[in-house]
Amino acid sequence: QVRLRESGGGLVQAGGSLTLSCAASGGPFREYAMGWFRQAPGKERELVAAISRAGGTTNYADAVKGRFTISRDNARNMLSLQMNSLRPEDTAVYHCAAVRTIITAPLPVLPEKYNYWGQGTQVAVSS
Repeated sequence: QVRLRESGGGLVQAGGSLTLSCAASGGPFREYAMGWFRQAPGKERELVAAISRAGGTTNYADAVKGRFTISRDNARNMLSLQMNSLRPEDTAVYHCAAVRTIITAPLPVLPEKYNYWGQGTQVAVSS
């Protein structure tokens, strides 16, 4: 069973950058597809970005394409999200999530497909 812990959130001005990290432990990290999701107050949890087991396939929400980059380091059991050109509407709690998959499976993008979650890290973007 994998355990996930996020870090790197904070308060930033619009146009600024942040890098979120997610440290995984307790499971074979390279066998998990990983995702970043966010939830703003009063809104549903939504996909930000997802990445396949080996990192060869990624998927981004339209709202973050061209601004955010998801990556993973399987040797260090780490997932990252580089966020540039941040906007006030990016304000949310960001969670990393994991699901064990087979190598040929499609990359999951729905939150209900993920069964391991971190506690989340707050990102606040001021205008």
